[in-house]
Amino acid sequence: MNGDCVDARRQDTTDPGKDGASGAQAMEVDAKAQSHAFRYSLNYPSIGHCIIINNKNFDHRTGMNQRNGTDVDAGNVMNVFRKLGYTVKVYNDQTVAQIMQVLTAVAHDDHRRCASLVCVMLSHGDEGVFYGTDTSVELKTLTSLFRGDRCPSLVGKPKLFFIQACRGTELDPGVEADSSDSSMRIPVEADFLYAYSTAPGYYSWRNTMTGSWFIQSLCEMMTKYGRELELMQIMTRVNHKVALEFESTSNQPVFDAKKQIPCIVSMLTKEMYFTA
Repeated sequence: MNGDCVDARRQDTTDPGKDGASGAQAMEVDAKAQSHAFRYSLNYPSIGHCIIINNKNFDHRTGMNQRNGTDVDAGNVMNVFRKLGYTVKVYNDQTVAQIMQVLTAVAHDDHRRCASLVCVMLSHGDEGVFYGTDTSVELKTLTSLFRGDRCPSLVGKPKLFFIQACRGTELDPGVEADSSDSSMRIPVEADFLYAYSTAPGYYSWRNTMTGSWFIQSLCEMMTKYGRELELMQIMTRVNHKVALEFESTSNQPVFDAKKQIPCIVSMLTKEMYFTA
């Protein structure tokens, strides 16, 4: 049988729909749609808000170390996105309850005059988990606040999350390589981008003086190319810089000479440029 189905248990498909139209007919694209530019609109009074969660000091009961160098990251991110036109707010040393309160308030804001949203999250982490200063919370709990059915004023607009946190305890030893706009229904999970500092399961590295490898690279590439290149091109350059230009130095052999690769998960439906 032709048509769309889910990778799950068999569905009851006895109802053909109100008009009985086939999937092919419903998905026909006219000339106007074909000429549509695959580029997010910046035709708004503001490019949007940039929210920074910057956790450095943790309750001693958590057993988590102070994240020295994170204030450098937060300052660099603030400067970069402010220069791109974002209204930037930094929230330091937030508990899980405070993070939820901040992001819930942002999700409930009216973003109709904004073109996008940026959220930069700096803390300890584990796979699928982000730490407040007191305990942890699932990342999905935080990001889902901005789903299309929960934050209607950001529907169809890019929601960009940059996450500097560990995603496990694996270490990457590296490997030697040879040199060489009409009305329509859209998924509630559409138009998100999650840029993780490291691949699933791995540690994420941070220098106590100069900041994390990922945020250093992100800020440098955004400064160089933010007014010129599309976001995924910029993020590929971030990956390149982190992968090739950084290697850990530690007096503990198990942590010495390790590598890192960021991980970009995109549900964006158009190209994201930061200038019109």
